[in-house]
Amino acid sequence: MRRASIFFFCILLWPRLICAQSEDVRDRLRALEDRIRSLEAEVEALKAAQARVSAAATTAPTPAPPVPAAPAQETTVPREVQLPPGAPLTPSGSLPVYGGASAAAKVLNPDVSVIGDFIGAAGRNPINPFPSLEMHESEVGLQAIIDPYARGDFFFTFGEEGVGLEEGYITFTSLPGGFVAKVGKMRSSFGVVNTLHNHNLPWIDRPLVTDSLVGGEDGISDAGLSINRILPAPRGIYLDATAQIFRGDSGDVFTSSQRNNVSTVGHLRAYHDLSDSTNLDVGFSYARGHNDLGSAYRTELFGTDITLRWKPLKRAIYHSFLTRTELIWSRREQINNIQRPFGLYTSAEYRVNRRWTVGGRYDRSGRSREASLTDSGFSTLLTYWPSEFSQIRGQYRYTKYAEGIGANEFLFQFLFVLGAHGAHPF
Repeated sequence: MRRASIFFFCILLWPRLICAQSEDVRDRLRALEDRIRSLEAEVEALKAAQARVSAAATTAPTPAPPVPAAPAQETTVPREVQLPPGAPLTPSGSLPVYGGASAAAKVLNPDVSVIGDFIGAAGRNPINPFPSLEMHESEVGLQAIIDPYARGDFFFTFGEEGVGLEEGYITFTSLPGGFVAKVGKMRSSFGVVNTLHNHNLPWIDRPLVTDSLVGGEDGISDAGLSINRILPAPRGIYLDATAQIFRGDSGDVFTSSQRNNVSTVGHLRAYHDLSDSTNLDVGFSYARGHNDLGSAYRTELFGTDITLRWKPLKRAIYHSFLTRTELIWSRREQINNIQRPFGLYTSAEYRVNRRWTVGGRYDRSGRSREASLTDSGFSTLLTYWPSEFSQIRGQYRYTKYAEGIGANEFLFQFLFVLGAHGAHPF
């Protein structure tokens, strides 16, 4: 009786068990169908993306042949790296290198820049006049890292008088003992203005003392060797020393008539932060060489420069102030006497806002061959910066020459930069 009851009970429950199992199977089948449809959609999307990549590769211009020394053009993606959605893969399973041809070319090519300097003048100056309109200079710069131990810098100038090499040197940055060396043609480290290219000046012209005692626009610039080192100093003071030796030909300042008529330049610079926004820069310079009268006659130059800067950290592009004074003494040996002229300039400039800068300069200088003749003058300036790559400047200049002649002039300048021009020393 008991066995019959159990058998009868199983017969009653069997249909329900079969129905429950069927419902579970149907649910699993539906889930599998949904998963298959999703995978099919993903496969179709990948095929479409691959077709677009293949079409783009077919229509794209043929890339330049690979450079043997260049690094590999593809980087295999590790399995653990998650690609961003939609990032295409190459057939080898690697990420494409965008701009590969240009990147390879950049390995072997230096940074190239061109700076245009257009100047105009109005007014009267019978002693030292500017042309009414002049493409004063076009400077082409080539700069590159040569290897981990050196870099190269070349600056060519194209003017109305022809083409010249303003500077071209190699800098060795990793010498033992903390030394830095430069070899080639370069501007000497005498003072401040002598080191600056025309486009980096805060004025259109150069001060009278530069024209009279330090060789004018070209200044002390020659083929030579320069050694620089940071010296130990009290805390908070940056002390930098430079020693240079040149062939001995620098315009009308130094003239070499024999192989051993070299010229030498020394410069000592001290820098100190007075506050977070204010710093003081003081320099001492000395130069010595032979002059145009022959090997028996020498010219010596002594100089000092003082610069005070104010640049608030958060507002430097809107407001800043700089004032600088440079004093130069000359000792020139001549046939019957020794000339000891003295000259100076002092200047100030204030950035009113991001676009406008105002400034002024006072000049006074004796003449290298006739120290008793002294010229003086002053200038006012207004500069407008459309952007970091161009500027428009106007300058009123009054000069009182030793002959008693006064010159009133208005100068204007357009500067513009093309390409990647490296930063100038601070």
